[in-house]
Amino acid sequence: MTPRDDRYYAHSAPSDTAQPWHGLADHLRETGDRAAQSLERLGVAELGRVAGLLHDLGKYTPEFQKRLRGGPSVNHSTAGAQIACERYPGHLGKLIAFCVAGHHAGLANGVNGEKITALADRLRQQVPRLDSVWCDEIAVPPLAFPRVQLRGPDSVGFTASFLIRLVFSALVDADYLDTEAYYDAANGSGSLRGEHPSLNTLRQRLDSHLGKFNAKARTPVNELRAEILAHARSLADKPPGLFTLTVPTGGGKTLTSLAFALDHAVRHGLDRVIYVIPYTNIIEQTADVFRAALAETPDAADFVIEHHSAFDDDRIKGRSGRDKLRLAMENWNAPIVVTTAVQFFESLFANRTSRCRKLHNIAGSVVVLDETQTLPLGFLRPCVAAIDELARNWRASVVLSSATQPALAEESGFAGGLREVHELAPEPVRLQERLRRIRLHPQDTVSEDELADRLRETPQVLCIVNTRRRARVVYEAIRDHEGATHLTTLMCARHRRQVLASVRQRLKAAGPIRLIATSLVEAGVDLDFPVVWREESGLESIIQAAGRCNREGRATSGDVFVFRFPAEGGGSTPPGIGMAASAARGILRKHADPMSLQAIREYFQTLYWARGKEALDKNSILPMLAERGKSLDFPFETIAREFRLIETAMVPVIVSYRGPDGADRAVDGLIKELDFAERPGALARRLQPYTVPIPTRARATLMSAGSVRIVQEAQFGEQFVVLDNEDLYRDDIGLTWDDPTFRHTEGMVI
Repeated sequence: MTPRDDRYYAHSAPSDTAQPWHGLADHLRETGDRAAQSLERLGVAELGRVAGLLHDLGKYTPEFQKRLRGGPSVNHSTAGAQIACERYPGHLGKLIAFCVAGHHAGLANGVNGEKITALADRLRQQVPRLDSVWCDEIAVPPLAFPRVQLRGPDSVGFTASFLIRLVFSALVDADYLDTEAYYDAANGSGSLRGEHPSLNTLRQRLDSHLGKFNAKARTPVNELRAEILAHARSLADKPPGLFTLTVPTGGGKTLTSLAFALDHAVRHGLDRVIYVIPYTNIIEQTADVFRAALAETPDAADFVIEHHSAFDDDRIKGRSGRDKLRLAMENWNAPIVVTTAVQFFESLFANRTSRCRKLHNIAGSVVVLDETQTLPLGFLRPCVAAIDELARNWRASVVLSSATQPALAEESGFAGGLREVHELAPEPVRLQERLRRIRLHPQDTVSEDELADRLRETPQVLCIVNTRRRARVVYEAIRDHEGATHLTTLMCARHRRQVLASVRQRLKAAGPIRLIATSLVEAGVDLDFPVVWREESGLESIIQAAGRCNREGRATSGDVFVFRFPAEGGGSTPPGIGMAASAARGILRKHADPMSLQAIREYFQTLYWARGKEALDKNSILPMLAERGKSLDFPFETIAREFRLIETAMVPVIVSYRGPDGADRAVDGLIKELDFAERPGALARRLQPYTVPIPTRARATLMSAGSVRIVQEAQFGEQFVVLDNEDLYRDDIGLTWDDPTFRHTEGMVI
């Protein structure tokens, strides 16, 4: 339909439809309403409304309207930011200006911009003059700065920056949703953002599931799990805030924390449950547990979204369900979200629109931080500050769930630590005693050959070492023995998932199984071995490893052997693990019961003290925010670059893993699509389960040998690299590059 020349438009309609162009005033008002609705429960609705009304104000120019008809690009974000500063002098104007100026490019630094023009420079730019008709069409309401609770003068900057990100999030999401709704209507397609069951409905389904679960075998362990569950649920009426769930491994933390979260959310009108897990390999397991407990049928679980790099949407049945999950992944608008600590915390400190879009849906939620002890020490203070901020000002309840609860409370001596934290477990000290199912045996040094001998002697045994190199060496030493199995990140996620299924099957059948793995099996992986060997590491890792031993209490006691390799044996311990191992060594020597809560608390206090306050915020995130609390010139772009929980030289290689029998050819089609995809982002996510992280130098070696090929350039210069020499990917250990030219030919090695 031909647009009228006397009107201003936000978006042009597709050429093959009769849909009118998207009116600019309609878009601004609708975006403002959506943003306000998102922030209403947080008490800052009008900030979102004003941001929405001003965000595309720069489209009230003849220059931009020519752009809609094929003209040159026009800066349409700066004008609204300038108007915000004129209408609301001071901090309020700057708050809105950050959001409006960045609603496409991302939140900039207040001054000294990097890749994005700084806000101060953006506000000085000359942009096309606005048609004054905007004043007649858009009514901008008065604003007042919201009331917030501060911990002290140093927290002003952190709270203000958090508020800016929340308003930015609501604006970006509202803008996307209104634009999406317009084009859905123009294309005659209905929205896939369907209705989800309410949290109350999900709670009722969980009650039904737990009723069936409790009717199973009444073992002492199951009875204790039921006691823990009942006690935690009895505390759901407590006001929103900070909670810990300190339960030994095998005590049923996953379903207990879910039940408390649903009860608590329903009781206090919170919007969703966000389950944050340290590792992708246990996200899938946890999400599947939730689907089994909460879905009426396996095909009707599109309300549980997984947001992580290795999400394999082929596990979800039905195309519409997969499409709905992908859409919900963009903004976490679903009742149950399962994600990684990296995704969760990096989003809280991000500046890009895609990463920030979900933030307003974190506020007003119950957040369960599973295995809290795994948070990286170098970013621990900013993470704790974010947890505190969510609970103190933005209606979130945060549950820190762990068998080895880190000493993050202010009363434990943690600088800027958590206050008023409520424990959900009944008498944690007594639980430690009642769930004690193993004997801990500290060993002296053990050589690789000696370790291999001990593993050969034991038909069912788990051995956890600190590096992939060690894991391969130990596995190769026993590979000829029945049940010898290797599990590390040298195998792609889909391969690891199938190996774990095979391990569980052997354990259930009481068959021989000798599993050599890295720490990826420690947190949340449901395995139950009678004997575990654990290379010396941090106390939390040792205790997590012990949680894979005699997990169900089938034996009177299991045996966990803690050992270290000789220093001259090569394969040095990574520095972070070495420091944690040193702290654990002291606890093992000092405490008769190194797995007691007192020993665990002392271990973490020692570890934090050894690091020092500055080392727990190694990139000075908190000082950057505190120093700019008065000016609000926050370095959003710099902080987003500096806040990276995983700093590694690893790069991904895509492998054609086709399953244990080679029959699963799905990956071949995905790689073929990737060769020709114009926008490969969605394909890249679907290929994540087939990627293996390797050192940069190893990938360079493989490229020099012609064993991998570059598919195409991705955003920001990263490359998709596919393994062409499939002989380098072994069914037992995954990817190897010892000899990058190795190939099989007609059954012979050349």
